Amino acid sequence: MNRALVTGATGCLGRHLAIRLAEQGWQVTGMGRQQRHGAQLEAAGIRFYNGDIRDQAAVNEVCSGQDVVFHCAALSSPWGKYRDFYSSNVEGTQHLVDRCMKGGVQRFIHVSTPSLYFNYSPRYDIHENDPLPSKPANHYAATKRLAEQVVLKAHTNGLPSIMIRPRAIFGPYDQTLFPRIVAANAKSGVPMIGGGQALIDLTCVDNVVDALLLCRDAKTEALGRAYNISNGDPRPFQDLVSTLFGMLEMPLRRRNIPYRAAYGAAGVLERVHRLIPALGEPQLTRYTVGSLSIPQTLDITDAREKLGYVPRLTIDEGLQQFADWWRAESC
Repeated sequence: MNRALVTGATGCLGRHLAIRLAEQGWQVTGMGRQQRHGAQLEAAGIRFYNGDIRDQAAVNEVCSGQDVVFHCAALSSPWGKYRDFYSSNVEGTQHLVDRCMKGGVQRFIHVSTPSLYFNYSPRYDIHENDPLPSKPANHYAATKRLAEQVVLKAHTNGLPSIMIRPRAIFGPYDQTLFPRIVAANAKSGVPMIGGGQALIDLTCVDNVVDALLLCRDAKTEALGRAYNISNGDPRPFQDLVSTLFGMLEMPLRRRNIPYRAAYGAAGVLERVHRLIPALGEPQLTRYTVGSLSIPQTLDITDAREKLGYVPRLTIDEGLQQFADWWRAESC
């Protein structure tokens, strides 16, 4: 029986991946920090390891005996301290590849991000080889960029590795993307910045799992690089939100805000929250304003041609899956 480790297994993507691998007959270990979700994985026949990739000893233990490592764990947020992002996204990745380099692991599959491309200007059909911004958009993008360098160095040094950059993952168990929009709607309305016309590239979580499994099975010549992953169906933000709230059977409260006003307000909020850390994450950040109002679409040609990736679920099917799950969880 093949053995796989999934880091970030209590998150949306990691959970879906771990369950799919188990359904395929793999012996799966899921590493994560949320004990309640870990118990649910164990009920699905998955070994749960309650640990943190920032802990080298824990990483050494959980990687032992694994054939394939899927690295889905990351600190993903538009807000936080650089040190925290660096510790999780760079040092955590380094801990994993250091252990995997010691032998036994046949393939290392790393989940990166297209946030690397974001530069606060419209970009369409971005290819993996297009130049990256000289200044990353935020701490998350900066540290994920460094994490990619860690993985590429490990590949050069003998650890067969491959990476994906999935855009805006959503689906059942999502706790970040659409839940934030639902919460904003309940509080003061969904911000339609610049009229909500920006094209948004999304990816159904099941399609990302498909891409990861294709990475697992990819030929050697496809390794040593990153691949863009999305549904290949960018849509205006306001259309996506309207469709989602229709499926949720909730009234949509639109809050139209000009881009300049939203960006300026976000800057003020960021300064206040830096001065008073106890306030936590601002309701709006400049990165969030940009991601909701500035188009960024991906070219997924290489994933199609070199991995055989085909988006299996449509955006509407993915939205319906999320809506069904959300309503069930809310009961």
